Amino acid sequence: MAGRNDNRRGGRREEENDGFTDRLVHINRVAKTVKGGRNMSFAALVIVGDEKGQVGFGKGKAREVPEAIRKATEEAKKTMIRVPLREGRTLHHDVRGRHGAGKIMMRAAPPGTGVIAGGPMRAVLECLGIQDVVAKSIGTSNPYNMVRATFDGLKRMESPRTVAAKRGKKVSDIVERREDGASAPEALEA
Repeated sequence: MAGRNDNRRGGRREEENDGFTDRLVHINRVAKTVKGGRNMSFAALVIVGDEKGQVGFGKGKAREVPEAIRKATEEAKKTMIRVPLREGRTLHHDVRGRHGAGKIMMRAAPPGTGVIAGGPMRAVLECLGIQDVVAKSIGTSNPYNMVRATFDGLKRMESPRTVAAKRGKKVSDIVERREDGASAPEALEA
């Protein structure tokens, strides 16, 4: 039973020769009823990332589990997105994402916090390379919708450099400085 639970929580992790980490998030057994009985197949949800700011997800369906995982991994590599990270370890600003009934919120965190997130969101953030973040899933527990909501939030992530370029300002005008020397991003609603 323990092995089965590991697969659901993203316990499977592989390093491939091309530098990507892939994480199996969910496997679902699907039965199609036909004239002669039931046809069983498997659906897999996989996250792929380089742990340096690129991440993608894919789903695959096949008669056998390894083939479904292979298909999902190939799709994930094709649909990768680049996300700007602050100091290579956390988010630039707080963000919310939504897909269907899946709602998530992610918040930047100070060094040493770790990845505080559950289930499929944790797999996405770890494959992305985030080390410090606080995240919460508010809506559904469906892994497909949680992953899509997480990607929706990550697509909304903007670095101070891109915001400054859009507004025609300098980065120093966008980012305010605190007394302790650390920078705090301004609210980025343009």
